[in-house]
Amino acid sequence: MKNPNGHEIIQLFEQFSPKGLAMEGDKIGLQIGRLNKKVDRVMIALDVLEHVIDEAIEKNVQLIIAHHPIIYRPLKNLLTDSTQGKMIEKLIKHDIAVYAAHTNLDVAKGGVNDLLAEALGLEDPEVLVPTYEVKLKKLVVFVPSSHAEEIRQVLGNIGAGYIGNYSHCSFSANGTGRFLPGEQTNPYVGKPGRLEEVEEVKVETIVPEPLLKKAITALIKAHPYEEVAYDVYPIENKGEVLGLGRIGKVSEMTLAEFAEKVKTSLGVSSVRVIGDLSFKVKKVAVLGGDGNKYFMNAKFKGADVYVTGDIYYHTAHDAMMEGLNMIDPGHNVEKIMKIGLTKILQKMCQEAGYSVDVFPSEENTDPFQFV
Repeated sequence: MKNPNGHEIIQLFEQFSPKGLAMEGDKIGLQIGRLNKKVDRVMIALDVLEHVIDEAIEKNVQLIIAHHPIIYRPLKNLLTDSTQGKMIEKLIKHDIAVYAAHTNLDVAKGGVNDLLAEALGLEDPEVLVPTYEVKLKKLVVFVPSSHAEEIRQVLGNIGAGYIGNYSHCSFSANGTGRFLPGEQTNPYVGKPGRLEEVEEVKVETIVPEPLLKKAITALIKAHPYEEVAYDVYPIENKGEVLGLGRIGKVSEMTLAEFAEKVKTSLGVSSVRVIGDLSFKVKKVAVLGGDGNKYFMNAKFKGADVYVTGDIYYHTAHDAMMEGLNMIDPGHNVEKIMKIGLTKILQKMCQEAGYSVDVFPSEENTDPFQFV
């Protein structure tokens, strides 16, 4: 097992939650510290507050991956006798890097909104607010027939060849490859200086653009030739649509019963509810964080109830007039990402052969108490 540096861990993480998924202007990425150092302890946090930083210091953490950016508004100064300045000073003195994944983690498959939808038991969830369409590429490679099946499996196993609910999709055609090895070569087939003809297979498949680099790397590693012949083409096929929020079906229950389910599933003691508590709920929309401006998306897509945080007074009135029920469990329910992301990054590090301890912050960062 390899002890990775911070760059290697973040490169893994960004395969799951690419920066390109973030909303325009979002404050994401490395915010404090450096990544060019060995990292053996990573803490996953919702917020980076002073008691969370103290926890990281106590647990010898080198990298915090947080959902909410520690620096969201531009700093006019950095005074170490101010609260924020003191926090940043602590992080720098203890060489703790802070990396923020905000709306890109909301949008990502398996990210915040998928975790919330899963917790609430949404069936066949779909994107509520489309924000991003994955571009597709056609990857074509020429390989001796003895290695064609291995190449198809390698590409399929990393996520190439997905068409709808079908995986490992590819097309193959037999042909003849010709090449003249140079004098300094060590060809898998043939001899230097002699023109060679080889029965080869042309294998082609679709690759999501975010996976293209990984696919080519895996392809070259599995291919027997010194020089691998492959082509990459842009295609106009419609890729997967990603976005904010999720909407899906639930077993029928009253709004009051569903509100209790929200409390239990998301670990909160109380929720705010807008609507008739006896209303029968069948279709649910959920959007982590502050989802006020998207309540009409939920209405247009046929949601019986919209679950989101920080609901404004006048938004509640507008929803009532539109006949849309709403449940506000608070912004802090996004804490679900701590355990969810820990499991995902742990698995990715294990598969990459990285020796690193990934764990969730145990500190509570909800500023609200109900009395």
